[in-house]
Formats: sequence, structure tokens, C-alpha cells
Amino acid sequence: MISKFAKFVLGENHERKKINVKGKVVLMKKNLLDFNDFGASVLDRAHELLGEHISIQFISATHADPGSSSENRLRGKLGKPANIEDWISTVTPLTVAESTYEVIFDWDEEIGLPGGFLIKNLHHSEFYLMTLTLEDVPGHGQVHFVCNSWVYPTKRYTKDRIFFSNRAYLPNETPELLRPYREEEMVILRGNGTGMLEEWDRVYDYAFYNDLGDPDDEEKVRPVIGGSSQYPYPRRGRTGREPTKLDPKTETRIPLILSLKIYVPRDERYGHLKFSDFLAEGLEAILKFLLPEFEALVDDTLDEFDSFEDILNLYNGGIKLPEGHLLDRIRENIPLQFLKELLRSDGEGLFKYSTPQVIEANVSAWNTDEEFAREMLAGVNPVSIQLLKEFPPTSKLDAKLYGNQNSTIRLHHVQEHLDGLELHKAIESNRLFILDHHDSLMPYVRRINSTSAKIYATRTILFLQNDGTLKPIAIELSLPHPEDDKKGAISKVCTVAKDGVDAVIWMLAKTYVTVNDSGVHQLISHWLHTHAIIEPFVIATNRQLSVLHPINKLLHPHFRDTMNINATARTILINSKGILERTFFTGKYSIEMSSSIYKDWVFPNQALPVDLVLRGMAVEDSTSAHGLRLTIEDYPYAVDGLEIWSAIKTWVEDYCKFYYKNDDTVQNDTELQSWWTEIQQEGHADLKHEPWWPKMNSVQDVIDNCTIIIWVSSALHSAVNYGQYAYAGYPPNRPTSSRRLMPEPNTPEYEELIEDPKKGFLKTVSPQVQSLLSVSLIEILSRHPSDEIYLGQRECPEWTMDAEPLMAFEKFGKKLKEIEKGILNRNTDERLKNRNGPVKVPYTLLYPGSEEGLTGRGIPNSVSI
Repeated sequence: MISKFAKFVLGENHERKKINVKGKVVLMKKNLLDFNDFGASVLDRAHELLGEHISIQFISATHADPGSSSENRLRGKLGKPANIEDWISTVTPLTVAESTYEVIFDWDEEIGLPGGFLIKNLHHSEFYLMTLTLEDVPGHGQVHFVCNSWVYPTKRYTKDRIFFSNRAYLPNETPELLRPYREEEMVILRGNGTGMLEEWDRVYDYAFYNDLGDPDDEEKVRPVIGGSSQYPYPRRGRTGREPTKLDPKTETRIPLILSLKIYVPRDERYGHLKFSDFLAEGLEAILKFLLPEFEALVDDTLDEFDSFEDILNLYNGGIKLPEGHLLDRIRENIPLQFLKELLRSDGEGLFKYSTPQVIEANVSAWNTDEEFAREMLAGVNPVSIQLLKEFPPTSKLDAKLYGNQNSTIRLHHVQEHLDGLELHKAIESNRLFILDHHDSLMPYVRRINSTSAKIYATRTILFLQNDGTLKPIAIELSLPHPEDDKKGAISKVCTVAKDGVDAVIWMLAKTYVTVNDSGVHQLISHWLHTHAIIEPFVIATNRQLSVLHPINKLLHPHFRDTMNINATARTILINSKGILERTFFTGKYSIEMSSSIYKDWVFPNQALPVDLVLRGMAVEDSTSAHGLRLTIEDYPYAVDGLEIWSAIKTWVEDYCKFYYKNDDTVQNDTELQSWWTEIQQEGHADLKHEPWWPKMNSVQDVIDNCTIIIWVSSALHSAVNYGQYAYAGYPPNRPTSSRRLMPEPNTPEYEELIEDPKKGFLKTVSPQVQSLLSVSLIEILSRHPSDEIYLGQRECPEWTMDAEPLMAFEKFGKKLKEIEKGILNRNTDERLKNRNGPVKVPYTLLYPGSEEGLTGRGIPNSVSI
């Protein structure tokens, strides 16, 4: 009685007043496309009735658990578990949508500030947890958790899932009571390096590209790519499948029908909307490819386009699917749940391709010399052209292996096309340029030409005219010596011609160049230099940088869906006999060839300003915008790219300087140092001894390296991907293969070429089926899905609780809007002839924003397709 009276006088009650804190949980239940998984839903409700709930338990960032002292390390105190309310009574939408649930906590005052929470899912099925928001936390107000992660049933985990509050901490600044949880989470994500990984595993690990071939099929045998000096390569995500019996170094492949089941951590998989769009567009495009093939069965010339009109019919009329066993076969191979996606079309236009921009304004302008050259500056592969610094061009190939590979182009081939300039003056004034596909291809020409493909190693010389446009003036076509590679190249030089037989030869010479450029673009500029290069950064970031780390928060949006699309590529695109091998001249040597190019990859050279200077397309000039003066003033990729590069770098600088106050904080950041080491030692292990790897010792190092990663993931990928359909959707403009070499005089092929140049052209480039498979592929790759997130956007507005980074990000978004206006203005400036060209296709590939669909613009945050 006295004690109670004393507490009353002192303002205390015998029992603490009970405090309830309300929380709002936003999640998505398990769905497949737009269909509910009703079986899972029923089972989940049954679990609820049996008392098996989804519970949440908070972790204090300010009060220690007394029992943790026995571990010699303090941990945050755990609050009382609280269950998500009204799971049964909350109606799940019939389409993929968010569901909101209430959770009420009996608040323990000793929790103080919650720094994280444990969640236990005792249901049958997984769900996608988006956010948890607490209102009126005593002494702290609103506390927000951004989760965006799949939570599987507890039985699938060795430890309960943990999520942290939405605040970034460097490792040594993390509240002490949260550090054990932070470190244990990283151990889980690294895995133990053994066993086959299942869909609920949250493991990021490395493997070689040893799942592309099939040793059981002689035609599908491919070397292991990565892990050797002969075939170096970036690492890909480990799946842990069993090795094949015939070759223990090769991983077993999964059947094509299960290709969508290939392991990537579930949080790296496409979201529902994108998954739906990707499958729908993919199935529709493959049908478009199959239909012309079926129609070819009754065509006199079978696997040929008979004329350019045949090609135009793909866009003007479309092709109807013949009834019969072929249609039945398609229906049998399309899962029932996808049929509604295919039936969304009106029937009449289901198999009609969209008209590519390159022929919308003019159906023949693509074939001009000016457009041929302009696309090297503003087309789908604007990253290969270089300034010509010496004449004649020389080779860097080992003469002991390949003999004399120097160019045979001479003064008399080019002098009359230099607008009156002497050759040395043209070189001194930076008027000569080269598209050089010689050294990269020559080691493979003999092997490629032993297949159905027939190519040359090529060099193309171009002259910069007074109006700022380029004109091609000489093309060198080279073959290895018929007797022995060591005897050097056998070359012929083709020069500009407007009429007669020489004009036909010139047209074909440009075609061989374009075929090479198409292969180099897809294999190197696109696949290797964006998709493959970035995947090790994705893996290392998840293994070494906690979700609490500011650099993880900075880079995470730029890794969205990359592992998923790369895994898909390994099963249907770059695998043996996959779409890429079937459509490009490189065939079965495709990934092997990209491995040889990877040997010369240098990370710091991926910075746009560095790349431009190395290619001679810019020189350093402190008086010019961005510190560079472009060699070709009207170079749309470089002009727009430098604006985007500068905006990214400013944003990264503002962000990083908020967390890193000096160089010591960088050097003492254990997670950051482990991350950067692992990228080199594991992710890009075949190049780990290269001296060019940048350091990670200063704040500027962090800024420079992160800027490159974001540039490659977003803008560079967009520049070489989303224009594919605009230019290559019309096969004659970007053929992917050539089937015969230049016809020699006094042969039937030569006479046919002279008599009917168009037919000769069509018999040289990719055949009908191969072309349409390629078009179907790039139509998928060029589309933006409905849930795309673009540069300057985030999935969640509350992606961080730190105010200054949010303000810097808002500034970044405003800068991108200014850049959009500048791009539109430049595209209407008639003095800038390279912005639109003869085909009247404005350069918008580095225009940041876009809507969904086949737009030819928009910079998604990540390498997502």
C-alpha cells in the first residue's frame, strides 16, 4: 500500500499504461500474371484459421537485449510479436495489385526507436512485402520501412527474415545494437557456395558461363567461357545445377519449356507486370516469326524474300496463320494462362510488324551513303567509330600468327573524295574517320566462312564534310590467305561509285560492313559491354554491401532485373543453337568471340569522356562544355551523352559527399573495400591482375567508379538497345548475316548481280526465316514494359529517410527534364543534319523519359531487357 501510494505521488502507476502503435503493411499476394493462385490463397486462409499467422517483431536500435550479453556482443531488444490483421477478410484483387493490412503492436517502451523487424510467414505461400509504416511511435513519430522483397514461408529459411528501417549507415556508424543483424544478413546472402539453389534461396554467388553448351549433342558443344586465359569472361550468377556426365566442367541445361524457372534470387526476378509484358510480347513476336516460315512452305523460293515488296508486306499487311496441324501445334505449346495475352490482339493485325522508323518517312533513304555513315554517329551502334590517326591503317594482330594485316587502302583510293584537301591536311585537321572491324574479326573469318555465313574483315574510311556530315569514301574487304593465316590478308578495296557495276559493288561492300557492325553491336556493344559486364557488380553489391549501406541504396535501382534478363539470355538467346547463334553471322563462335574482345575491356575506359577521347572523337578542352571539344560537333550520341553523363556525375557527387566527409571514411569503410576487392578478385577475376583497376581510397574514387556503373547500366545500355527496332526492324538496313562473298567477274552470280542488283542483294544477306527471327527478337528488346522505371525515378518515394539525398535526387530529376528540352530543340535545328538524317529519324535514344511500348526513347535505370 505504501509503495503504491509513493508511486502515485511520484507520478508513476503500478502498471505501465498500455500503448498501442498502429502499423500499415503493404504487400502483394502470390499471383501468376493476372491470375490469382487460388490454391495458395485457400491454403493461406486455412493456415490463418489454424492460428498460423504472419507476425512481425521489432528490433530496437537503442535498447539492448539483456540476454545478448552472454554472446559477448549486444543486440537490439526484440519487441512482442504482432500478427497482420484481417488476412481472411481482406479481399485480394483479381488483378495484380497491392493489398493493405493493419498491424497493431503492444508497444514496449524499452524498444525505443525500432531499427528493424523480423517477420515470420507461417502461411503456405510467399508474398511480396513492399512497405511497413508505423504511425506515432512514441518519441519518434512516423517510422518507415521500404522492403520490396519476397517473403517465403518460415520453413524455407534457416533464420527469420529481417528488414531494416529506411536509413543509410556506413558500417562503423551503424547503431551498435543492429550490427550483428546487419552482418548475419550478409552471410545469408553470400551462401555457402555449394548445392543447387532453389527459388526461395537468397544467395548471390559466382559461376563461369558453363551452361551454354550441351556435350550430349555434338553440334551444341561449346567451351566453358570464363576462368581461363584462353576464354576470359565476367562471372554470372551461380545456379548450382549438376554437371553433365560427359563433361564435368559443363553445367546441365534445363529444358526450354522450363527456361523461365532458371534460378536467380527471387528479388531479382521480373515484377508481375513486366513478366506479363515480356512473355506476351515474346510469344507474339515468336508467332510472327513462325507465320512467315509456314507461309514459305508454299512459296516457290521457300526461304527467300523474293523482293523488297515482300519485306514491306510484313509491315503493311501482316500475315494470317494457316489453319491446320501447325496452328494446333502452336496452341499445344502455349500454356493456357498465356492465351489471353495473345488474344488481346484484334486478329487481323496479330502477325503484322510495326513499321520501323527507318522506312516510315522514306522507304529507300536508308540505302544512301549519308545514312550509312550517319548511323555510325546516331544509330544503334554509335560507339565504334574512331578518328583515323594514321594512313594507311595498321593492324595490332600478332604478325607471327596472322602475317601482314595492315591495310591496303592507298592514297589513290581516297584522294579524289577529300574535297580538294591533301591527305596529310585531312588527317591533321581531324577530317578522316574509320569504322574498323578488321582486327576483331579476322581471327574468326576462316572458321566463320566454313559455315553457311560468308564475311570479310572490314575497314571503312569516312571523310567529314563541311556541313558536319560524314561520307564513306573507301571500304576494304579482307580474307585470310587461302593457304595459311600466317601469310597475311588478301584484300580488295572498294570506292564510292554512283552508277554502273561499280555502284552495285559499292552497295554490297557497304552491306558487308553493316553485317559486321550488326554482329559487333549485338555481341560486344550491347551484350558484353552492358549485360555481361554489369552482372558481377550486381552480385558483389548484394554480397558485400548491406541494404543499410548508402552505396547499396545508390546503385540498387540500376541493377533491377539484370540478373533475370541475363539468365533468360543464357537459356534462349546466347546458348548453343539459341536465337543469337541462329541469326548472326558469328554463329557458334559468338560468345567465344566476345570473350576475345573482353580481354581488352578496361573499366575506367567505360566513362563516356574517357571513351570519346580514346577513340579520338573528342579532345580535352577546359573552355568547352564538360571539358571536352568534340571532333565532330554534330555527334548526337556524344552531345546528348555528355549531358546525361554530367547530370549523373553531379547527382552521384552530391549523394556520396553527404555520407563520406573525407577520404578516411572511405578507407575505413570495410564493406566498401570488400565490395571493390570482390568485384576485381571474383566478379572480373580473369582480369584481376590488370594494372588499370581504379583504387577505392578517396571520396572522388567512390564518385568516379559509381558514376561509371550507373552510366553503363542506364544510358549506355539505352543508347545501344532501344533503337534496335527503329533501325534493324527493317532487315535490309541492318542485316545480321551474309551468305556469299562478293561475286567475281565472269561468274553466274556476278552476272545476276549486275542484271538485278536487288535480287543479288537479297541473296547475299540473311534469308527470310533468319531475318524474321532477328526482327522478332529485337522487337522484344526494343520495347519498354508497363512498369519501367526511368533515370531520375525511384520505385518508392521514401527510398531513404535522409533529407539531403532526397533533395539532391530531386535536383537530378529537374536536370534531366532540362536535358529532354535540349534534345528536342537540337532535333529541330536544321543545321544539325546528323540529328535526323535522310531517314528523318530524330535522335532520342538518350532522351530520359518515355511511355511504354516501342518508343525509341527513354533511359531505364538498369539493364533490364
